[in-house]
Amino acid sequence: MAKETEGKELDIELVRPGVEAVLTRNDLGVYLVAEHAGRPAGQLMITYEWSDWRNMFFWWIQSVYVSPEFRRQGIYSAMHVYAATMARRQGDVGGLRLYVDKDNTVAQGVYAGFRMRPTHYDLYEIEFDSR
Repeated sequence: MAKETEGKELDIELVRPGVEAVLTRNDLGVYLVAEHAGRPAGQLMITYEWSDWRNMFFWWIQSVYVSPEFRRQGIYSAMHVYAATMARRQGDVGGLRLYVDKDNTVAQGVYAGFRMRPTHYDLYEIEFDSR
C-alpha cells in the first residue's frame, strides 16, 4: 500500500507488530475491512485525536487501501460512510480527518466527494529513528 501510494518500502518486521497492536488495543484504533464474496476488498484504520478546544475526539482515517480489482466499485465509499456513521453515533466525535499525499489527486477527488476539504493547517513532523 505505501509503495503504491507513496513509493515507500515498509519493513514487515516493524509493520507486523504495529498492526497487531491496533488489533489488540482498542485505545490505539480500529481497522475496518470491506469484503466482497468473502474476500478482503479494502481496509482503513481509524485512530483517535483528543481536542481539548472542543472537548471531543477527531477520528483520523489512515492506511486506506482498496485492492485494484475492487476500485471504483464503492468499496471506499462504503467504509467511509460506515466510519462517519459510527463517529456520529458515538456522540463525542467532532469530525473525520485524514492526510493525503499532495500529488495523489485521485484520492483528493474521492475525499472531496465526501465534503472533506483541505484545512488551513499544514502538517509538520520530526521523525525519530524507529529502531
